[in-house]
Amino acid sequence: MYFFRNISDTIIKTSDTFPVVLITGPRQVGKSTVLAQLKEDNRKLVTLDDPQIRALAQTDPALFLQTYEPPVLIDEVQYAPQLFPYIKMIVDRRKEKGLFWLTGSQPFQLMEKVSESLAGRVGILELQGLSQAEKNQTAGEPFLPDTFKSNNRKPYNINSIYNLILKGSFPELYATPKLNRNIFYASYLKTYIERDIRELTNVQDERLFLTFLKVVAARTGQLLNYADIAKDVGITENTVKAWISLLLTSGLVFLLHPYHNNLTNRAIKTPKLHFMDTGLCAYLCGWTSAETLSVGAMSGAIFESYVVGEIIKSYIHNNEQVQFYFYRDKEKQEIDLIIERDNIFYPVEIKRTAAPKEDDVKTFRLIEKMGLKAGKGSIICLYENLIPLNRDVQIVPVGYLG
Repeated sequence: MYFFRNISDTIIKTSDTFPVVLITGPRQVGKSTVLAQLKEDNRKLVTLDDPQIRALAQTDPALFLQTYEPPVLIDEVQYAPQLFPYIKMIVDRRKEKGLFWLTGSQPFQLMEKVSESLAGRVGILELQGLSQAEKNQTAGEPFLPDTFKSNNRKPYNINSIYNLILKGSFPELYATPKLNRNIFYASYLKTYIERDIRELTNVQDERLFLTFLKVVAARTGQLLNYADIAKDVGITENTVKAWISLLLTSGLVFLLHPYHNNLTNRAIKTPKLHFMDTGLCAYLCGWTSAETLSVGAMSGAIFESYVVGEIIKSYIHNNEQVQFYFYRDKEKQEIDLIIERDNIFYPVEIKRTAAPKEDDVKTFRLIEKMGLKAGKGSIICLYENLIPLNRDVQIVPVGYLG
């Protein structure tokens, strides 16, 4: 079963304006699948996961591109950066749009090679796992409190939302309902560590890296404390920083940075870490059922990560750029998420409750105290209806996101 991806229209528009389209993102989020669904009949599809094809691309890129002439879709292009100078030559000679569609994981190293060879010739897009809207096969829009509408969506209760949190967002888990979640994630981690991590760095002890992943997953939705992680894993702080960088590079985590300016001298400056896929996070932490997760020690933090991830995906998959922050000061006053768009700051409270109150959003007044232009706010929770909490804040059921 194929799930329509909201990024599809953006891919076609980008292909109409650039000779090369590159889609990056974590492994198995559907990069090659969405391109295969969109490609024209005359566009060849070749994957560098095949060792023989990869060897040809690496050792004789000119012959490879004679064999697989454009228009072509090349999957996992990060395995053969030798192709990029030759792609550039073909693009400059033919001067046509949409010649090459490329997919690749490991964005940092891939972007470095792309920037060197294809600057100005490539439209770069990012894909994450399925959003709520994509799981329901409805159109998803960038979330913004000022313009948000229900679009006839139905709310989720606590059981249904924690089932989604536990399952995660990898398309294969939804395309193949009988697929065992534990088997999928065990296989995913094995592939990720044995292939991507080895490609990115020289991790000597794979079991130690897996321990690191579990320790970090248990801290989703929390302030990033390198010293605590180092102590729990038994590695140095510098190693923790290097390995966190790998998770960022792989697209598995997102660091939400705190907002501060010269009027916020009591604001903390430590980022929060959020796993982008809560299913992977829950698996690493050993949660096996939605019921136990929904009442467990991580229930609030993983709910927050889920909501933050959904909002971030709503922008990524529509190829729109905004800035995301949170706020916390030494008095522990906090705003879970702040969306900055066009120099307007929209506060968002994320609450695992079905009974939101005015007190839940009293910190929103800090936006104007920081000298910023405040937009409409939202409290995202388990309430059943999309209604105003007051004239400045809207109650948004979590099931309406996407």
